[in-house]
Amino acid sequence: MSDADAKEMAQAAKKYWSAEGYTEGGVIREVDYATQSGGLDKMFEGIRIVDTDTHITEAPDLFTSRAPAKYKDKVPYVKLDGDGVERWYVGDRNFGSMGGNVIRKDNNKLLGRLAFPRLEQAHPGGHLMKERLEAMDDMGVYAQICYQNSGVTQAGSLMSLGDNDLARAIVEIYNDASLEYQDISGERIFNMAHLPFWDKAAMENEARRCIDSGLKGFVLPDTPERVGVPSFMDDYWTDFLEMCSETGTPINFHLNAAMDPNTLTWDGFAFEQILSVVATMFSIGNAATLGNWMVSGRLDRHPKLKIGLIESGAGWVPFAVEALEHQFNEMLPKYSKILTRRPWAYFRDHFMCTFWFESVAPKLLLETIGVDNVMFETDFPHPTSLYPGVQAHLKDVLGGHSRAVQKKVLQDNAVRFYNLPF
Repeated sequence: MSDADAKEMAQAAKKYWSAEGYTEGGVIREVDYATQSGGLDKMFEGIRIVDTDTHITEAPDLFTSRAPAKYKDKVPYVKLDGDGVERWYVGDRNFGSMGGNVIRKDNNKLLGRLAFPRLEQAHPGGHLMKERLEAMDDMGVYAQICYQNSGVTQAGSLMSLGDNDLARAIVEIYNDASLEYQDISGERIFNMAHLPFWDKAAMENEARRCIDSGLKGFVLPDTPERVGVPSFMDDYWTDFLEMCSETGTPINFHLNAAMDPNTLTWDGFAFEQILSVVATMFSIGNAATLGNWMVSGRLDRHPKLKIGLIESGAGWVPFAVEALEHQFNEMLPKYSKILTRRPWAYFRDHFMCTFWFESVAPKLLLETIGVDNVMFETDFPHPTSLYPGVQAHLKDVLGGHSRAVQKKVLQDNAVRFYNLPF
């Protein structure tokens, strides 16, 4: 790795959330919590709702409290900077913010910003299990599939440390903590595991350890070559993908992190204007992830591979797949012996998408997308999360569907996809 590449990677976590999103400002939305915390609506009685995209904020002592003695002074820790914002550090290197936390500890919601400057201002359910379960009960959610909140475990930043053993240890500590969450929550909270994917042997060993320990899936970069790791087209990934395929362990792509939608916004926009467009484009960017896998031939090599397109929405799926159907005819005839199925068949056989704020997709497009390929999420406690009003929204968008469809979308699809124990 060149010095320039290392420097760029070192900035990855620091840029994970724009610093401006933590400055004072924004608007507080007052939430009448008493009317929003009634738990599961009678319409969904008997359904264990699985929220398939939420975020667990890494607790300030997550790494220091679990690190072996030789790493105690080397693992990530949280420091309050001079601007009043808490950030992760490794040594004296800024590893970026603590992620998105817009639900205040009094249950009101911050609009127009990414998070409160200090974790103590945010809802304790962002990082404490007891409070998280209470918030889930209030929202009528039984289980949650969870993802990281900060950039502290980003591969590019860990690789830039120049200490592969330390980088690998940080990933392992994160996964061990995730297993603890699963146990403490009574198997209601399922954090997706991370991997030291820059080291093939270590990746495969850690993947096997995670699967054997009972973790339910992995989160991966959509274009690993951006951090100097071979593309998914390379046999570097074959043994790992085969492991996932054979064990039914899903791989998940959380937004399309490879693109930079900031380049698509107009000069002169304020932070809130930029974020509105950027957030939308990140979601739709998963169409590229979908297309890459479909044209790659990988899905024919690994016919049982399960792929989650997470925090991506669902309404764009029919257009994207229809466009790929057209391109298979126009551009890919010579690949017909490699690509043995059509895009809609690949989608039905391999992919899951999620919705949260949408109305059109869950009301009108479920049959088109496929009732077996859609899951529900809230994105709690992130900006744009479906909060408050979870149950009211679900009644509105799924009320016109049969009980069988409601149960598939809210429970059964997630239970099958993530091999959940209920």
